[in-house]
Amino acid sequence: MIEVARKPVERVASTTLPTRYGVFRMHVYADAEGKEHVALTVGAVDDGASVLTRIHSECLTGDVFGSHRCDCGEQLDQTMARLQAAGRGVLIYLRQEGRGIGLANKIRAYALQEAGLDTVDANRALGLPDDMRDYRPAAEILRDLGVAAVALVTNNPLKIGGLEAHGVRVVERQAVHVAPNSHNEPYISAKRARMGHLP
Repeated sequence: MIEVARKPVERVASTTLPTRYGVFRMHVYADAEGKEHVALTVGAVDDGASVLTRIHSECLTGDVFGSHRCDCGEQLDQTMARLQAAGRGVLIYLRQEGRGIGLANKIRAYALQEAGLDTVDANRALGLPDDMRDYRPAAEILRDLGVAAVALVTNNPLKIGGLEAHGVRVVERQAVHVAPNSHNEPYISAKRARMGHLP
């Protein structure tokens, strides 16, 4: 029996998703490791023009529970509203919790941060890289959606390089601004000073 090679990322379900921000089209993708990623789209994104896009990595604590220890949930909220205001765009939600280290390790890193380490040194103390995320799934999803060039909503230059390394042209960067609070100011400062995040 001949086995058919499976795509690295494959669309497995789609539906309409009405939200508090407006109506999106939701597409679920399965990757070769069995992780399920999501793309939310607004309007036509396969017309060849650059598409407003955000690649958002899963953050259970910020996205779901409203944690003030990071700026993830607020960035997600801003992006969903921005895409609806533009009337066209893509939000890709990658299942790469804690910059790819997983939920349990993220919480272990949080505990080390409470003891005085910053987000980078906490990862290193656990024997983990600063950032383990892989942007190939995002690039594959964008290709499936017919998107070849993006205006990327990000402060993270690694996302720009990660997409371009997998054949997606980033023609513009749009910053996402979240006002820091007393809980996440050290985290945001460490991302800028030690991980090269842009203002």
